[in-house]
Amino acid sequence: MSARVVFVTGANGFIGRALCRWYRAAGWTVRGVDRAAPGGSADGAAPAAADDVEVVPGDVTEPGGWVDALAGADLVIHTAALVSNTAGLAEGVRVNVGGTRRVVEAVAAAGAGRLVHFSSAAVYGHHRDGRVDEHEPVRPSGAVYGDTKIASEQVVLQAHAAGEISATIVRPTDVYGPGSRPWTILPVQMLRAGQVLLPAHGRGSFIPIYVDDLVDGVVSAAAGEEGAGQVFNLSGGQAVETREFLGHYCRMLGIGPPRTASTPVAVAVAEVMGRALRLAGRPSEANGATMRMLAATGDVSIDKARRLLGWEPAVDLDEGMRRTETWLRAAGYL
Repeated sequence: MSARVVFVTGANGFIGRALCRWYRAAGWTVRGVDRAAPGGSADGAAPAAADDVEVVPGDVTEPGGWVDALAGADLVIHTAALVSNTAGLAEGVRVNVGGTRRVVEAVAAAGAGRLVHFSSAAVYGHHRDGRVDEHEPVRPSGAVYGDTKIASEQVVLQAHAAGEISATIVRPTDVYGPGSRPWTILPVQMLRAGQVLLPAHGRGSFIPIYVDDLVDGVVSAAAGEEGAGQVFNLSGGQAVETREFLGHYCRMLGIGPPRTASTPVAVAVAEVMGRALRLAGRPSEANGATMRMLAATGDVSIDKARRLLGWEPAVDLDEGMRRTETWLRAAGYL
């Protein structure tokens, strides 16, 4: 019997690499597409996905050889996205919505068994009331990333409802661990440089999930029919204050806690800093949208994934940070 085939978009990104490694170790034939050249890394954080992974160069917003490479896939995992609030809305729609529609069309044409689409807990907006579950209405916030993820979900769910494809949507929270640029590498670099200012006096909700737990959740969501047509939150199971999460990196660096301020002050400072950096040709996520995200309240429930998938995160924050510190030191970031 030939090996099953999985195709991963964004295969050289942080999460794409982790998924490719898992499926390759499980004996699957692994293919993928990424804008980064084969053997490279889309985010500069780590080497390519794994040995024996066939990654073709391409852009999912455009037709190309990646569509042919997807043919014969039993499973397609769509991680490729514009993960930023600095791009304009038109660019966010082009990549996150238009790119998703093109992937849906390719999956339908290939007759792939399942599409797992990566969305984000950002679709709930910045002010979650307590611990929200998948029944909570999504809430546009004005942030390009979260709002275009809402739109991309609609594309996928519509195609599933129309019988074009079989699809599952996952909504990860804040993914950290070895190779994570947004929640591991950049925070360490910015904390060392004294460039971190937290809104809400550092008491905003941060909902971490260690990368290995995320991979296990995605694999579980993709594995059986119980995941078809469903949306799943995936988190580490417990929100913490943002200052607590970043405090782990401060300890590793041997520095004091990050500076904090009220949210209005932090938003104003971030807007000024972000404009200055962009004028200097140094793109930055310092902006009001980022500050409002870091000031978000509440938590998300993973009870549905526990109930339907039998999935449970296995790595708590202390253990995840121990593993992350080992990697950061080996990679020269500490």
